Amino acid sequence: MKPITEVAAALGVAPEHVLPFGHDKAKILTAARSVSRKGDAPAKLVLVTALTPTPAGEGKTTTTIGLGDALGRLGQRVCLALREPSLGPCFGVKGGGTGGGKSRLQPTDDINLHFTGDFHAITAAHNLLAAAIDNALQFESIEGLDGRRVLWPRVLDVNDRALRQIMIGLGGASMGVPRQGGFDITAASEVMAMLCLAEDAEDLRARLDRTIIALTAKGEPIRAGALGVTGAMLALLRDVVHPNLVQSEQGTPALVHGGPFANIAHGCNSVMATKMALHLADWVVTEAGFGCDLGAEKFYDIKCRTAGLDTVATVVVATIRALKMHGGRQLSELRHPDPGAVEAGICNLAKHCENVRAFGKVPVVALNRFGDDTDEELEVLRAWCQAQGIRFAACEHFARGGEGAEDLARAVMEVAAEGTEPLRPVYPLEAPVAEKIALVAKQVYGAADVSLTAEAQRDLRRIDKLGLSSLPICMAKTQNSLSDDPSRRGRPEGFTLTVRGIQINAGAGFLVVLTGDMLRMPGLPKRPQYHEIDLKDGVITGLR
Repeated sequence: MKPITEVAAALGVAPEHVLPFGHDKAKILTAARSVSRKGDAPAKLVLVTALTPTPAGEGKTTTTIGLGDALGRLGQRVCLALREPSLGPCFGVKGGGTGGGKSRLQPTDDINLHFTGDFHAITAAHNLLAAAIDNALQFESIEGLDGRRVLWPRVLDVNDRALRQIMIGLGGASMGVPRQGGFDITAASEVMAMLCLAEDAEDLRARLDRTIIALTAKGEPIRAGALGVTGAMLALLRDVVHPNLVQSEQGTPALVHGGPFANIAHGCNSVMATKMALHLADWVVTEAGFGCDLGAEKFYDIKCRTAGLDTVATVVVATIRALKMHGGRQLSELRHPDPGAVEAGICNLAKHCENVRAFGKVPVVALNRFGDDTDEELEVLRAWCQAQGIRFAACEHFARGGEGAEDLARAVMEVAAEGTEPLRPVYPLEAPVAEKIALVAKQVYGAADVSLTAEAQRDLRRIDKLGLSSLPICMAKTQNSLSDDPSRRGRPEGFTLTVRGIQINAGAGFLVVLTGDMLRMPGLPKRPQYHEIDLKDGVITGLR
């Protein structure tokens, strides 16, 4: 690894704008954007998304890193813009979020665990507001504040299903006001979403102030600014607003900043880091979580629309194993060669490519190739892409680093040179909330209809009363299916999407639409990944 000061210097960042965290990671002060950008042409933003994944994931982050390394090998000045991993999946099913093989970020263990402390600071700031709410209840200092109508949970960056619904304030008058409470995972915190959509620290302050933390008996909003705590929250977040700089194993700079989940929150790294990367480099490669139905939809409909961003190319990552799963094979059968199952499963990839085109973008299919993929299986996918007029690249960046993704890089550069249409969002902001939900469900997921529970309909009436109907929507949906039923593979049709509630994230600036059985605090699996992790002679082992 290069010293992080050299990586910053290669991007043109002045030493006074670099806040080192040791020799291998640093924060780039937001003031670095005030320095004139190198080059005359605007930087090009590339999005990496994917088909509906298997439980293990299809290597979207790995592909993002490999593509960045490949663009660098082809002489381009490139910077990656990625999310920070959450401890939830690190110790749960998927493991860490720094890529793999020779397309990996370094220092891997630091990034996956405590990194520069951003997640901990967000957790502390979020819970400080929760403590302030209960303190106001204890001393009755906010008129109309009622413990039965508090909307603000607590958060923790560990999967812990036992904390989803709890009772707090027990033990007598000096222990607080008894009420029902609960925990979300930190990646689902509204503070995380606010950080990732804020333009700067002052914008973050405004978002914190306007956050709705409770409703009065008359349904009037009580905002965080009324508690006098948001200045202290911002103090906790002082360093968090500065993007984190690391590098790939091949030395490509990477700004890793913010980490909202894509199945619960909006699944994109921070606007501040993305714009910083666009200021410092000529090419920026970023990703959005899970498949195009979740991460890419929110990337375009929320992040790009909010921040005024657009892309020159959209890469859709596919794997042979995922195609076989969508073609009807069980997870235990995915290592067995089966070109027929690949062909049957292409229907899922086809829908994601259609979605990319619906946004006005040109899809590029990147096959993240595994060692047991056969040439016959690969040719099935290549032939389909050729028939659809979609550029295709078989990539071996896991084994070969950037060299293994050069075909993908060339395809992306070709698409960028040809130009794409301006972004076409799925819905207009002025549409009624129910119409926005229906448009996403039918156009992006392929649903036939939408059903709103009685609670969701009450939420809609509340949103209308508060005058918040013009906010974009953030769909909380399973990542395992295009539908809201995680067991339905392939390209489900004729289904009804069930909406069971709509939460107001006024600070973040969107409405969270809860579908199916989606939970904002995940649970651990029967065999968690933490069984594999250990510390031996000062070295962390088993973290993947």
